[in-house]
Amino acid sequence: GESPKGWDGTPAFWKVEDGAIVGQSTPENKITQNTFLIWRGGEPGDFELKLEYRINSTNSGIQIRSVQLPEGTQIGAAVRTGKWVMKGYQADIDFNNQFTGQIYEERGRTFLAMRGQFAHVTAEGKPEVLGALETSADQLKGLIKQNDWNQVHISARGNMITQIMSGHVTSALVDDDEKGRLLKGLIGFQIHVG
Repeated sequence: GESPKGWDGTPAFWKVEDGAIVGQSTPENKITQNTFLIWRGGEPGDFELKLEYRINSTNSGIQIRSVQLPEGTQIGAAVRTGKWVMKGYQADIDFNNQFTGQIYEERGRTFLAMRGQFAHVTAEGKPEVLGALETSADQLKGLIKQNDWNQVHISARGNMITQIMSGHVTSALVDDDEKGRLLKGLIGFQIHVG
């Protein structure tokens, strides 16, 4: 298929097939670090993002209010980033649905709001659970289809991010960490190593 219009990522892993954006890593064409497809239409602050996804193995995510790290940025002990690496909020997705529905921060503060949680990040950057959502994490997991299409709706308003899957709130976050948060940024999709 052709490259997705308005998006930027390595053509080795991203293409358009039957009107859908497809990210694919295979044993013959493996990724060595997480890689991203970045939307080049702007850096939205407050927005509603609605999409459908299907995943058939490993791990992925939808980046919002994120930044692209400069190529060669040092991460951890020995890893330097490639050209398409993002840091920021992520609506996490994985095939086994262990993490699907949570709000994570890629290459940052990590786990911010687990599935089933209404969470708050303090001014000091510490995530805390304010309360459980009406539907439990296990009940929410039961709504997520494996190897089939799922609806995702991400609502970003000021310092609040809400993730909704198939009409149910799966996680919500109020971020008061002025040093750590971003109130606008890039949108992208992840292919995780694996």
